Amino acid sequence: MQKAVLVLFAALLCLTALGCGKKKAPDTGEPEIFVLEAKILKIGDHQLLVEPVEGSREGAGQIYVNTDALRDETSLCCVKTAAVGDLVRIGYDGLLAETYPRQMTKPYSIAPVREGSGTSQTAAPASDLMAEIVPSPAAAGTEIPGGSSEKAADFAVRLFQNCLGSGKAGENILVSPLSVLSALAMTENGAKGETLSEMETVLGMTADGLNAYFKTLSDSLAANADGPRFRLANSIWFTNDGRFNVSRDFLQTNADFYGAGVYSVPFDDGTLNEINGWVKDNTDGMIPQILDSIPESAVMYLVNALAFEGTWIEPYDEYQVSPGEFTAEDGTKHTAEFMHSEENVYLEDTHASGFLKYYKGGKYAFAALLPEEGISVSDYAASLTGEKLTRILNSARNTPVTAALPKFETAFGTELSDVLKAMGMEAAFDPSSADFSGIGTSSGGNIFISRVLHKTFISVGEQGTKAGAATVVEMEDGCALMEEEPKRVILDRPFVYMLIDCETDLPFFIGALMNTEE
Repeated sequence: MQKAVLVLFAALLCLTALGCGKKKAPDTGEPEIFVLEAKILKIGDHQLLVEPVEGSREGAGQIYVNTDALRDETSLCCVKTAAVGDLVRIGYDGLLAETYPRQMTKPYSIAPVREGSGTSQTAAPASDLMAEIVPSPAAAGTEIPGGSSEKAADFAVRLFQNCLGSGKAGENILVSPLSVLSALAMTENGAKGETLSEMETVLGMTADGLNAYFKTLSDSLAANADGPRFRLANSIWFTNDGRFNVSRDFLQTNADFYGAGVYSVPFDDGTLNEINGWVKDNTDGMIPQILDSIPESAVMYLVNALAFEGTWIEPYDEYQVSPGEFTAEDGTKHTAEFMHSEENVYLEDTHASGFLKYYKGGKYAFAALLPEEGISVSDYAASLTGEKLTRILNSARNTPVTAALPKFETAFGTELSDVLKAMGMEAAFDPSSADFSGIGTSSGGNIFISRVLHKTFISVGEQGTKAGAATVVEMEDGCALMEEEPKRVILDRPFVYMLIDCETDLPFFIGALMNTEE
């Protein structure tokens, strides 16, 4: 496989249908947001030419829409996959420049609409998109709490440790802490009482802090369009069954800070296919399926998808690749293709050594840490904390490193309920005590998290890395620097690896390669 995918899929059980049209932002001083439904006539590099549908507040006449103004990943994905003739719903400030054609300079969001709304089509969710819930520009400029990156790194380490401890011996582990954190952060916006307190402790930040963190991260990804491809997308799908009533404030918050698309749909096989299709599209096909069924008690799914593709600054030439042996912890030897190079950034810990290899642009890097002989990956991982990992990355030295990295591809999937409970997030999974009243209410019973599904994929080769992840939070209702001699880091036995943001030292993927047989 040539792609590495991490998919973060959050499934929550809650939400109900809302109307379309114009809405007033709830807080005073915020701009009024309008929704225009229109057909795409032409697609350009920086704009769309659209024709409003009959009965639109803008009347007849073509309109140019400035797509460069869009920032949320859901809207950017919609523009990327749009075709002439598609219907779309556009959130904007209600202002058009009176040129010909007219100009919409500040759209806030764009989402697809399927023709045939109200029919019995099996692929119905897009036509049920709640167009009134569009990102508000008021969320821009929100201040990030101090230490956010360190707290996110600590969550990453604790999640990795618990997944490694619950996995099978010798199994390759790969998680995307960023994907899991995004899905759970959206969920946290509906938590109250002890449920909220536990989630804040486990996730490391308050709901407001996480909202600000992800809003800033999303804006920085949109601004880094010339670097490696890094896409983070979110969506919320909830049942249109009359038993469930959703909080508009909950939906609006997740639209504002996470750019989440919102879908009110029948929870049937058509929606199952639509959710899986959304994940597949937003991971470039790396995660083709995240859900295998939708239980009758499900009321909401909060979904995150993450995709990364980066090319090495210095790709490997053919002569730098040769066969070798990778020795697993049980002594089993596997044949692998090793990529040899001279790197320049050395990592060192008391019981491990490693290196960084950068992707084009220098913002992201592959980090490897090889425990010293006699120390298992599990024992070494258990010694890490977020603060320690950040210190290791911050103290990287410009030192020559003779390195060898095996080519590998690995896919991983797990259900994280037990892991998150072990980390201290228990009340959220308890049908009796969970408090997600901020999400909404259901006549079917109390709303709680039933499953947190996580799938990842990564491919590391001569040219670079592709990785993807998806996380689903499913909710149900119910009762229950100096010159030195060259260092040598030959990754021919199990090691810990990460994809990191070099500006924040945050690992957005973290894994352990235990064998090279997959």
